[in-house]
Parts: sequence; structure tokens; C-alpha cells
Amino acid sequence: MTTAQPNAPQPPTTAFAAPGPDDHRTPLPAATIVGYPRIGPDRELKKAEEAYWAGRIDRAELDRRTTALRAATRDRLVGLGLDQPAAIPETFSLYDQVLDAAVTVGAIPSRFADVLAETGIVDADGYFTLARGDAERPPLEMTKWFDTNYHYLVPEIGPGTDLHLASTQVIDLFTEAREAGVTTRPVLVGPLTLLLLAKAEDDAPEGFTPLDRLDDVVTVYAELLQRLAAAGAPWVQLDEPILATDLGLTADELAEALRRSIGRLASGPATQSGPAEPAASALGTPGARPQILVTTPYGGIGDALPALLATGVDAVHLDLTRGDLPTTEQLAGIGRTALVAGLVEGRTVWRTELPTAAARLDALRDRVRSAGGDPAAVTAATSVSLQHVPHSLDRETALDPALRATLAFADEKVAEVVSLAGGDVAPGDVDGPRSVVRDFPGVRDRAVRDRVAALGADAGRRAPFAERQAAQDEALHLPLLPTTTIGSFPQTAEVRRARADHRAGRLDEAGYREAMRAEIDRVIALQEELGLDVLVHGEAERNDMVQYFAEHLDGFVVTEHGWVQSYGSRCTRPSILFGDVSRPEAITVAWSQYAQSLTDKPVKGMLTGPVTILAWSFVRDDQPLADTATQVALALRDEIADLEAAGIGIVQVDEPALRELLPLRRAEQDAYLRWSVESFRVATAGATAATQIHTHLCYSEFNEVIDAIDGLDADVTSIESARSRGEVVDAIDPARFERGIGPGVWDIHSPRVPGTEEIVELLRHAEQRIGARRLWANPDCGLKTRGYAETEASLRHLVDATRQVREEVAALV
Repeated sequence: MTTAQPNAPQPPTTAFAAPGPDDHRTPLPAATIVGYPRIGPDRELKKAEEAYWAGRIDRAELDRRTTALRAATRDRLVGLGLDQPAAIPETFSLYDQVLDAAVTVGAIPSRFADVLAETGIVDADGYFTLARGDAERPPLEMTKWFDTNYHYLVPEIGPGTDLHLASTQVIDLFTEAREAGVTTRPVLVGPLTLLLLAKAEDDAPEGFTPLDRLDDVVTVYAELLQRLAAAGAPWVQLDEPILATDLGLTADELAEALRRSIGRLASGPATQSGPAEPAASALGTPGARPQILVTTPYGGIGDALPALLATGVDAVHLDLTRGDLPTTEQLAGIGRTALVAGLVEGRTVWRTELPTAAARLDALRDRVRSAGGDPAAVTAATSVSLQHVPHSLDRETALDPALRATLAFADEKVAEVVSLAGGDVAPGDVDGPRSVVRDFPGVRDRAVRDRVAALGADAGRRAPFAERQAAQDEALHLPLLPTTTIGSFPQTAEVRRARADHRAGRLDEAGYREAMRAEIDRVIALQEELGLDVLVHGEAERNDMVQYFAEHLDGFVVTEHGWVQSYGSRCTRPSILFGDVSRPEAITVAWSQYAQSLTDKPVKGMLTGPVTILAWSFVRDDQPLADTATQVALALRDEIADLEAAGIGIVQVDEPALRELLPLRRAEQDAYLRWSVESFRVATAGATAATQIHTHLCYSEFNEVIDAIDGLDADVTSIESARSRGEVVDAIDPARFERGIGPGVWDIHSPRVPGTEEIVELLRHAEQRIGARRLWANPDCGLKTRGYAETEASLRHLVDATRQVREEVAALV
């Protein structure tokens, strides 16, 4: 395996930032990627962090393991062909890239002031406190990263936040790699994205926005760039995915924001290929800096491109899988700026149609030439970071060969980029035939397609809510402000072992059912002892809320090692939806029916909704998502009918990903919301009026889609609220949202146990806004990742707080 050497000579295929005759800057490599999975192929990062948090290893061992993981990643990428200086982006993070940027610039909320040392630096323990909270303080709010299933931590910035260089991790990671013989490309979330994703600190004055601190943040970035230049970094990557969204800014306002941020950072002299001495910096006059690559993943940036090129930045990355090729007019100001063409989709596991991608790469170079730029300064790359796909197909031994031939995970996508850059792809027509064909058994099922085609216009309509409410009151006899949980209970080592032994054949079917029933016995008994009103069976049999259904539905396959980071140390294994979807037999009925036999209280049937099944799977791209969602909805409709027949009177259909798939551009959002809401309604509309349909949504900016949530027409909606301290409650118009609502009062993504009075305050706020008649009390999300001790304590506080608020409401009647 070769190792890249600093300033090594470049091959003829290397792209560059159009140097002049005396310019010896390190060229931009002809092949690169925007980012790479950081959890490790065996989830090494997850295991190391959780061992550290549990006290099983010390900080030195955590550092040793993460250092080894980064070294293995670099070696892997060099071996795959990213062997030129700055070809490998340094995208490692201990928890979250947005938190990394916030900590770098010292964006520390005042309630966490103690995580700053006297030197103004934040260490790893302080970093983890921001991410996970502690016994007294909840962590930073968490929400979805654009339209992905990755969750980022929301920075909090106020007018008085002391912005300064509070972490040198970006420099340290570059130095570590350089000392190992690899010149990487440091990466940081860009200043505009950081500030536009941040929220104002609680005590900020009305009208303040984090963007008001743009000049101060850019000053810190300028200092960081000078230090990176001094460390020898030839390139730095600033991620600005916010440019792929509708910012609500005029063209002039956007141009000014880019001038004050990227333009200011790019105005100083770029360093040569060796280390540079840092220079003093004043506002608007930064010193020496690395060359800057600005990435714009997750969609097209359209008419924002001219404003970005006008900043004089050294290179611009474009997502050309979700965005169009730029026009010659948009490229008119390209000058010496290099382009990085994101032609390999980094969010799916489908192979790239390389002839088509190569043709688009040629077309882009022609347009660059026509605009007066240098077509040699066009680099091949991924559209987004590969953190959204698994590491490699190498270890997937159970996939059907016909399906496997159409797939590419992260390593395979790196190889595709290298092939594109090397020009060893046969030329193809942009509109020519597909080179990756999925035409094998299971892809198309005539019976499924006929059933979808036969759906009538009323397939998603239930009886009016007033009629349903009366029927449900008579059937369920629930108290005012009912208490419940979201579905899953902690999965113990014994539960996971039983599932693993059953899967491996060490535990027969009878033994497996006995083990699962024993856990259901335990969960039902605990909930009755705690005094909850609506119970769940705990989902001990489920490895994951989507994968479990994928394993029981036709049209899906699951992977053995296809892990993807969701947030922090939390990883999921998305299934692959390759064909038409149907349900061969009942999936959840036996477990729910058994749980209901143990108690007189209602037990919820628990299903995952069609949009979430799509969002948390890798979905076929050969038909509209709406068509696939309807197929999944019909399978769930059958499951609900079977649950009703088994005596289950409440069914929860979770849709936590409803907001996640919302297109980033407003012009595309209405169409998405129509089909996503309709798919949920098709799934649930077959239920009788007496069956109470619940749904659950979590960790997104749901106030943006509150009308769509209303449109789901669920009888009860539970929604994340605790971590955002009840913000979503204020977005609900009680005059319009007439059905039940359960704003979460316990943030389960943090290990802290909320106190009774803390929950009382959240419930009081919700009751005053919504009214007790419609209000439910529940956690923010399922309890799978929590331990039993904290779960019991938190649920006991939830029940006690609910009883207190009930008494307060009753006293006012």
C-alpha cells in the first residue's frame, strides 16, 4: 500500500486551481470525496465512546482507539486511490460535525460556561457534556441534518457569546495525519451554515439572530486558517450545505453574506505547498491561508453560484446528483476557481451509471471552457459525505449476486470517483440507456401494482374525528391526561443475546418465544406498577424499528454489516428496498396479542409508518417514491386490520421521518407533503372508528410541517418537545388541531433523569396551550437505548408529575 507524501509530484490527471507561472501551490487532486464514514466498519468509535462513558476505559485508551481508527481510515482511502495530497478530507468527529464547529469558535451557551478551561479551551469531557448533558443540565437540542437521518446538535449563540478559538482539533487531526505521511484536507462546517443552523441563546434580546455574529465568527475562522497554513495544510474544506436550501435572502443579501464570510476568508494570500508563518489578521485583511474548497452538498445551488464564485474562493463543489449542471451564464465569473463535480451520489447504495456520469463530467468541462475557465480544473467527487452509507460491500456475504452487482457502499463509491477522474470510463450519452439494470425476481410484482392501481379516491379517508372520539371514549375509558410511552423499552444484554442465538440457530423457535414472552411479562408488570395508562409490549423482538419490518416484507433485503451513524454513538443498519413491497403474513400481531392478554389496560400495537420505512432504508430509484410509499402503506393497512381482529384497540404508526424527507426547496415541498400524508392515511384509514390511531414524530423542526401533521388525521400525535424545551407546543394552533397531542416531557437521547418538577413545568405549559382534554404525557421517543434504572426513575417522575397536573386541572373545574 502506498502512502501519500507531502507535496509529492502530481500525475497528469490532477486538477488544479489554475496556477500562474510562478504559483507553486498544491493542486487540487483530480479525485476526491466530500467525507467518509467515521464510525469504523465494526463500529469502533461507538464501542470506544460507550466504554469511556461507562467508565470501562480511561481517556488515554479512548484516544488510542480513535487514533487507530483514523489511521486505518487514511490507509484504506490511500489504498483505494486517494493517494494525492489533500485528496482525503479529514471528517472525523467524536460526536457531531456541527458541534465541532460550534466548539471551535467558542459557541458555548452560558449554562455550560464551566466546560471552558481558564485557557478558553474545551476538552473532550466538556465536549461530551454539551452533547449529552449532565445530571443538572439538558444537552444541546438535536435535530435532523438537512433531509437526512443524521442528527446534529443545534448551537446556541447570543450577542454576548465569547467567540474565540476554543478548540484546535482541526489542526491536531491534520498534524496527526501529516506526521503519519498523509497530507489530508481539514474540514469544518462553514460559517454561514453554522450560524443559520444555530438558534439564539435563551436570554438573547428579541430580534437577535446568530447571523448577527457573522463578522465575529469569521474572525475566528480566519485565525484558524492562519494556524492551518502554519501547520502546512495546502487546502481546507468549508462545508456550506445551507446554500442548497431556500435561505429567505434576496440575491443581494446572499451576495453580501458570502462576501463577508467566504469572500473575506479567501481574500488573503493562499500559502504555497509548504508550511507558512502565521500573519497578523484584522477584520477584512486575513493573513496567509490554505486554499479554500467550499462544498455545497444536498442539492443544487442554482443562481447562488455566481455569488459564490465572486468571492474569489479557490474551489467550489457542486452536488450534481440532485442539482443540474451549471449554465455557462452561471459560470461566467469562474476565473481561476476550480470546480469539484459531485457526480457520485453519496446518499444511496446504488451503483453510479459511470458512462452517464462521465458524459456529464465532459459536458461540465465544456461549459467551464465556454465560460473562460480551465476545464482541467474540474475534479470528480461525491455529491455529499459518504457518512450516509455503510463502509464496504466486502463483508456482505448473503446478498443475492444479481442485487449485489447493482450496489456500491462507501469504498465502492470511492473507486467510482477514482475511475471517473482517471477517464477510464467508456463515453456515454447523457440521456442514454441505464448501465445499471435491476431486472431480477422480486423487483416487479404484478399483484402489488394492480392493488395500487385499484385504490379509490377515498382510500385514505376515515370517519369524522368527532365520531371517532365518541367511539374511542366508549371503548377505552381513558383518564384525563393519559400517560404512555412511545413503544420500545430498554433492550438488555439478555434480550439481545436471545435474538442473536435464535438467528444463529443456537436457540430454537420455542426457546426464543419463551425468552421474548418473559421480557413482555416484565415490561407489562413494570408499567402497571408505575401506573401508566396505555401500555406497550416493549418491542424486545425488534432489532430496529425499520429493519424488523424489512425482514418480514417482500421487496427488502437486510445487510450484515451495513452500519450508518445516526447521531453520536447511535448507529443504524438501513435495509435495502429493491422491489415491490407486500406482506406475506402478519408481523406484530402475536406479540401484541400476548401482551394484551396480561393486562386489562389497553396495549398499543406498534408499527413503523411508510414514510419512515422509506427514509430509513436505501430505496429503489427506478420509480417515484410516492408509488413505493403506497405499496408499503397497503402492507401496513393489512397489519392494522389483523391487529384489530386480535382485539388491539390502539395502534401507533410511527412517522418520525415525516419532516426528514421534506425537500430543501419550497417549490418541491407541497408535492412531497401531499403524497407522504396520503400514504399514512392509506395505511390507517381502514381502521374502525373505535380504533385509536396514534402517530409519533421526533427530532426535526416540526413547526415547519405542522399543517401536514394535522393532515395525518391521527387520533393522537406524540412529538419531540423536551429537548427543545417545549417549542413545538407554541406552534400548535389549538383552534385548528382538534385531536390528541403528546408533547414529549423526557428527552430520552440523554442519560439524565428529569425531575418531577421539571416535567410538571413542561406539562403545565402544554396544558395552558393545548388544554387538558387533548393532552397526553409521554417521553420524547422510544426507550430502547436507555437502561432500566434510569427508565424506571424517569417514568415514575413522569407519572407523578402527571398526577400533580391532573389534580391542578381538576381543582380549577
